[in-house]
Amino acid sequence: MAQTEWEWRMTDSQKSHTERVALLRPIPYEMTTPIEGPGASTQNGKALSLNISSGGMLVLMDQAPDIDQVMKVYVPTPVTFAETPTLAEVRWARRVPFGNGNRPYLVGLKFMF
Repeated sequence: MAQTEWEWRMTDSQKSHTERVALLRPIPYEMTTPIEGPGASTQNGKALSLNISSGGMLVLMDQAPDIDQVMKVYVPTPVTFAETPTLAEVRWARRVPFGNGNRPYLVGLKFMF
């Protein structure tokens, strides 16, 4: 039987998820995409953060970045006018499994240290 978009792999342990905190904020990002030739293009956009931990964050995006893509995300700080640029690696991306038309993607990011 083929896996459907509703069937997401579940883990037995929530150990890695215990320190997550809800964070609903628009997060600016920059994504560099290699192109044929000597240059590269940069794509800017905004994602909606859903939660964050010291190791990464879950965001909602209108596109699915490539797995292992490195992005610069601007993580909010307690001071409302400051954002800290942080490199993050895309670990997984899944289309939201409901709705019609252009459905957004849930994207798991791992902070790079």
